[in-house]
Amino acid sequence: MTQADTETVSEFSLRDIEAAAARIDGIARCTPLLESARLNDRLGGRLLVKAECLQHTGSFKFRGAYNRLAAMDPEVRARGILAYSSGNHAQGVARAAQLFGVPATIIMPRDAPAMKQRNTAEYGATIVLYDRHGESREDIGRRIAAEQGLTLVKPYDDPLIMAGQGTSGLECVRQCAGLGAVPDLALAPTGGGGLMAGFSTAMKAAFPDLRLYAVEPEGYDDTARSLQLGTRVANSATPASICDAIMTPEPGELTFPVNRHTLAGGLAVSDAEVRKAMADAFAELKIVVEPGGCVALAAVLSGRVPVAGMTVVVVASGGNVDPALFAEVLAQAA
Repeated sequence: MTQADTETVSEFSLRDIEAAAARIDGIARCTPLLESARLNDRLGGRLLVKAECLQHTGSFKFRGAYNRLAAMDPEVRARGILAYSSGNHAQGVARAAQLFGVPATIIMPRDAPAMKQRNTAEYGATIVLYDRHGESREDIGRRIAAEQGLTLVKPYDDPLIMAGQGTSGLECVRQCAGLGAVPDLALAPTGGGGLMAGFSTAMKAAFPDLRLYAVEPEGYDDTARSLQLGTRVANSATPASICDAIMTPEPGELTFPVNRHTLAGGLAVSDAEVRKAMADAFAELKIVVEPGGCVALAAVLSGRVPVAGMTVVVVASGGNVDPALFAEVLAQAA
């Protein structure tokens, strides 16, 4: 680990997550930790699913967005917020800005699910569309922020965002204790790595022997490959995937050193495995999980990681799936 990586890890800690928990207390939902006897029997272990799909705006992203805005200077915040996102960060930022009564501009890819675009607009945000295959959202964001005097709220590469997402881990620790469960494994969907950085930091503080795995879609396994090589690497291609929420080009500059420190490795799952897991989540847990939010559950249910005889925590990170796609997934499973 480089000196810069070591400094990043040492600067981000459980204290940051605890401070975030105080800021969002009474605002964010404490999402349930769900269990299915039928899934446990199928796996031969104990599966606990942290249902962040039931968070405000339908994903964990609300936690980080609200924490980021709450920590801002009120005068700076009042000038307006800008974010770029395929949908879940967009909705989280838009709702947080709405709660603070400040304007929000969101840069979204043209192919983002219609539901995510619609929900973001209904939270009062102004949407700017771009081509994710031919334009840089970061470049567009920097230009708009400079022109309009807006503050950019990054989707993951920000300690306040990471800390906000990590409050899901704090809750999970308390919930595990309430169930008398000591997890052996934990898996979470990973795009830029903000959720995993916060979640893994909180979970490892309570369970030092816990093995954590980042889970990504096939073709977007940049975190898995980066962990193997010990340095950040980007995806060389942009294959089709239904997991729009976590199709990021490479791990975050700030998130990767944390995840390199806390994670045991990375896994990748296919769209077919994700579809099956979405149907299982609906049938057995009675929750709606979007494709990108279901990759960790897919990794467990498809046998990508052995879980027999173990207690396993999985994060279902979002539930913002277009109705037509979800109906198709359920029809295929039937």
